[in-house]
Amino acid sequence: MRDLAYPWDTLAALTATAKAHAGGLVDLSMGTPVDPTPDVVRRALEAASDAPGYPLTAGTPALRRAVVDWFARRRGVPGLDPAAVLPTIGSKELVGLLPSLLRLGPGDVVVHPAVAYPTYEAGIRAAGATPLATDDVAEWAGRPDVKMVWVNSPGNPTGRVLPADGLREVVEAARRTGAVVVSDECYAELAWEEPWDAEGVPSVLDPRVSGGSHEGLLAAYSLSKQSNIAGYRAAFLAGDPALVADLLATRKHLGLIVPAPVQAAMVAALDDDAHVAAQKAVYGARRLSLAAAFEKAGLVVDRSEAGLYLWITTPDDGPVPGGDDPSGVGHRVAAWLAERGILVAPGSLYGPGGEAHVRVALTASDAAISDAVVRITLT
Repeated sequence: MRDLAYPWDTLAALTATAKAHAGGLVDLSMGTPVDPTPDVVRRALEAASDAPGYPLTAGTPALRRAVVDWFARRRGVPGLDPAAVLPTIGSKELVGLLPSLLRLGPGDVVVHPAVAYPTYEAGIRAAGATPLATDDVAEWAGRPDVKMVWVNSPGNPTGRVLPADGLREVVEAARRTGAVVVSDECYAELAWEEPWDAEGVPSVLDPRVSGGSHEGLLAAYSLSKQSNIAGYRAAFLAGDPALVADLLATRKHLGLIVPAPVQAAMVAALDDDAHVAAQKAVYGARRLSLAAAFEKAGLVVDRSEAGLYLWITTPDDGPVPGGDDPSGVGHRVAAWLAERGILVAPGSLYGPGGEAHVRVALTASDAAISDAVVRITLT
């Protein structure tokens, strides 16, 4: 199996350069929330803190109902079966373990986006299956060895949103050969551009995509970003009741259980749209400031229509900051920013297709973002 070294461990040199800046480090390399956890969520966690017994692996009825109601209210997915909901210990655990939990292995192929969060490939290889990095349905449609297809919309790192007809194409191709489609939709509440801001980001469970049946479909979601509870490890999976039931049985054996107080906090977070809108406004202001700064510096914001990141590159006919560094455009931009004390993630961490970009997270304080804006635009 290929070395599964953690990609961010490779940023040591860039980190050292950025830390040496006289003004200190501004870390925009990881999507770690920094804003306070909403009071409504903290109160629910505290109220449920007397929890001497084992929690339900399946999730409490209140949590399952809250997820069902949220899908209907926020994602255009009516009539979801509460039995088709399963809480998970954050979404990264799910992404990394799902191929194994679905009992995939040698000889099985799992498709994932061409430019993608590295945990997709790590989880596929850990299961012993073979990853196929592509955004072209034609490259895998009709192949009986393709057993699972990962979709990520809005995408990390690119911010790309797949429209309903694009998702439907994936679903229809997968159903012809019996592959499972799993859609990682963790940034769906953070849409910035039209039509997604007004209409919402389509879910794989949306009737326009699914044709009214969730057979062979799973949607993964996390509350980490929209509710600032990454430390709670609060996420869930929903979709095909048969697949969820099978996953539930396996997770019971393995003890993969979301703690009871966290389940109560999830209910409060899902039931309260106000704090999500407020947090989105905070990220939106940071996004506008950073995007304007990069554009002023002669760089390009590519896609980034949704999500928690800016996907930055250079203009086709413009100079590349960082000079003649042979390691690629993205790394040269990352090195140029590190010299200004700003740490970002080179796009190469997300696959060969990302080498001309860097990913810039919006998860820093307002003061840190303002500082970064000054440094980026300083001639």
